[in-house]
Amino acid sequence: MTTLAIITFLILALLGMPLAFALGLAALGGLAYSGIELSVMPQRMMHAVNSFPLMAIPLFMLAGELMVGGQVMQRTIDFANAFVGRVKGGLAHVTLLSGLGLASVTGAAVAGASALGTTMMPAMKKHYDAGFGSAVVASASNLGPIIPPSAAMIVYALMAGSSVSVGGLFMAGVVPGILLVVGMMALSSWIAHRKGYAPTGEPFSLKNLLLQTRRAGAIMLMPVVVIGGIVGGVFTATEGAAIAVIYAFVIGKWVTRKLAWADLPGCMFRAALTSAVVGALIAFATPLTFLFTIDLIPMRLSEFIQALTDNPHLFLALVMAMLLVVGMFLESNAAYIMLVPLFAPIALAYGIDPLYFGFLFVFNLVIGMMTPPVGVLLFVMCGIAKIPMSQLLRYVWPFIALQYLVLVLCWIFPGIVTALPRALGY
Repeated sequence: MTTLAIITFLILALLGMPLAFALGLAALGGLAYSGIELSVMPQRMMHAVNSFPLMAIPLFMLAGELMVGGQVMQRTIDFANAFVGRVKGGLAHVTLLSGLGLASVTGAAVAGASALGTTMMPAMKKHYDAGFGSAVVASASNLGPIIPPSAAMIVYALMAGSSVSVGGLFMAGVVPGILLVVGMMALSSWIAHRKGYAPTGEPFSLKNLLLQTRRAGAIMLMPVVVIGGIVGGVFTATEGAAIAVIYAFVIGKWVTRKLAWADLPGCMFRAALTSAVVGALIAFATPLTFLFTIDLIPMRLSEFIQALTDNPHLFLALVMAMLLVVGMFLESNAAYIMLVPLFAPIALAYGIDPLYFGFLFVFNLVIGMMTPPVGVLLFVMCGIAKIPMSQLLRYVWPFIALQYLVLVLCWIFPGIVTALPRALGY
């Protein structure tokens, strides 16, 4: 029945059916073939989404929408401008730092790309090639699932069970996220010098930096309060997400004074729409993972891989190579939901740190969001910048290569991932 379900899913996905429905129909076919009561399917679906930890995703999405609706991005950009000063590639540096700030609020790449792209692309097109500007915005947006809070890490922790905590995964992303930002800023500078782009921004001024820091202080405090509370054990990730919503509303309504009551329905609708996609994937994929369990697929897969090698490093290399290919063709949330229940227990059997494995798993699939042919961020940026895919691809490859370089460094030196979570007691 597993074979039937997988073949059904692949055929429907290749025909262009939305992945959630393809998963659901594949599970339905497998259940019907096996003779299991079909009433199991709605029960499993309801149980999957009736989850308190899962509520963090729509709440963080709503917090991000409220920050965008409150036009918080402009103050973040002003602060980044004051910090960077007038240098070659300065506008790219500002975009990357703004992406870092936005990532600490939204936790999602696509939402970040929409907000950052619409805000930064008009200025980017004035100073840079549109392909380079789009590649920088896509790379900055891809920090969303790496820098805490991360919707991808919440989904991973939910699918992995009690072996890994959301807070621990959040902290695992901090150091690699900073490495990514520093590396992408250096790469942007090199490209700007090579292409002869003129310096952008105002000359550095300590007075202006202090002014912009004061204006952006309340905004910059938000991730400190929310993530600090989660890590400190003051509240759970879901409660932290609810606090983030209130904080974002207060900032948009009374600090920037750009968020109107009339904006709330639109913010809620967009957050619900994005969250519904993740919820539908989880709900429809759960009966499929139930079929895998009945067919003993996790155990058989574990025995097969352990027969190939008893070396945990080789196992990690095999998984990362597989995820590299999967990320090119499969939407990341669908990949978490289908593959985490299979591979997380095997990693534990190899004695691999679950935080370390979880972060590498997430990071690998996050890079897939920028990788053709199904890199969703590439399509978003082509739509915003109104450029052909070929123009964007000419500039995006160095940024993809840099992200894989950081991934390899995290693989070779586990301390990059685990040192901070372990220091904080995870």
